[in-house]
Amino acid sequence: MQSCKVTLLISLGLFLGHQGSFAQISGSVDPSQTLTLPQAESIALANQPRMLAAQLRARASVQRIRESQSGFLPLVAFNVTGVKVADVGTSTAAGNITTSAVSDRFAYGGSLAQLVTDFGRTSALVGSARATAQAQNDFATLTRAQVRLNVREAYYQVLGSEAVLRAAQAAQANRHLISHQLSALADSELRSTLDVNFAKVLESEAELTVVRAQSMVAQQRARLATAIGSSQLVTASLSDETIPADSLPPDAESYLQTARTHRADLNAVREQQIAANQFAISEKRLSYPSLNVLGAAGQVPFHDHTLHDNYAAVGFNLNIPVFNGGLFAARKNEAELEANARTQDVQQVQLQVTEQVRDAWYQADEAYRSLDVTTRLVAQSKEALRLAQDRYDAGLGSIVELNEAQLNETSAEITAADATFTYLSRRAELDFAAGLLN
Repeated sequence: MQSCKVTLLISLGLFLGHQGSFAQISGSVDPSQTLTLPQAESIALANQPRMLAAQLRARASVQRIRESQSGFLPLVAFNVTGVKVADVGTSTAAGNITTSAVSDRFAYGGSLAQLVTDFGRTSALVGSARATAQAQNDFATLTRAQVRLNVREAYYQVLGSEAVLRAAQAAQANRHLISHQLSALADSELRSTLDVNFAKVLESEAELTVVRAQSMVAQQRARLATAIGSSQLVTASLSDETIPADSLPPDAESYLQTARTHRADLNAVREQQIAANQFAISEKRLSYPSLNVLGAAGQVPFHDHTLHDNYAAVGFNLNIPVFNGGLFAARKNEAELEANARTQDVQQVQLQVTEQVRDAWYQADEAYRSLDVTTRLVAQSKEALRLAQDRYDAGLGSIVELNEAQLNETSAEITAADATFTYLSRRAELDFAAGLLN
């Protein structure tokens, strides 16, 4: 039943991964259409090699359940044997070859071996294989969450870098206008050449900021292409994202409770611990007896006159381990120690998950509270720039004062442009830490 559940989850993941009109075999994106975040995630889930590899490994682990369950089923074999004795006078043989083995004959038949009981060792191996398969499926779920997180972060960073670029271009246009106006006033001997030189320095700095912002946009688009599993650069326009309507809870405790039940890596190490316990039980039962029923039947159409035309036999074999140099005891001790180590692994991952959730909440809370601060910073810097401009126009302020006000206003605009998408990225990291991107 659990193996069917694992297969169903994997199939569901493959189905969801192929949704969206943008998904293609190559993972390319139509540049003439707007790429939304859900479409980008669908492309990534359908084309990301690490996602596909995780799904294949999960499917492969399901086969190990069948491998373990095969111990419950009979082993049936068909044999065909032909013997031509080189020395006709041979009647006995030493070693492992019996007298009948050196008789002229041609025979065919079948054999059957059925396990009656091994006192639960095979059952424990099946339980271990099921837990291991579930753990591998949890790792596939974790990979899915990581792919979605990477896409969201890359998507938001593209939007943020483009917002910064627009702010830098607006500042550049403003600097160019001011520089042109001061040059005209200097030509009329109403302003000094020093003022013009200061304005041109700011104009060049604004141009340099635009160049850097353009480079950052290209880099972030390249990262987005990698995140969605595309070898082609993403040139399509992106749909703008808004801040979620729900605000952050006052603390991280609610996210911690969700993470304890939804974090795929935590669930995976729990399943691995169960698998280790089951394997330790199976290794302990190595020293128990095992009982098998055996059967064989067939025909001998060509044979020595001392043999019959048919043969058939049935029997049983009871294997009771007595002494093997301490092998079984060592294997049992190794498996039990590994199971104990897996228990400590669960505790360690729980600590890591708790730390990650709290860190992600603190960072998201910082980014959220920064939104209001950056908004006020822009308003204050604009007002400061207006006052500095008025003082300069009235001859009460210097060009240095005006330039400083212009730089502060540009810096505030760029910070505010990136603040929204920084918060969205932090929320995505928090959702991942809580296991909400599964």
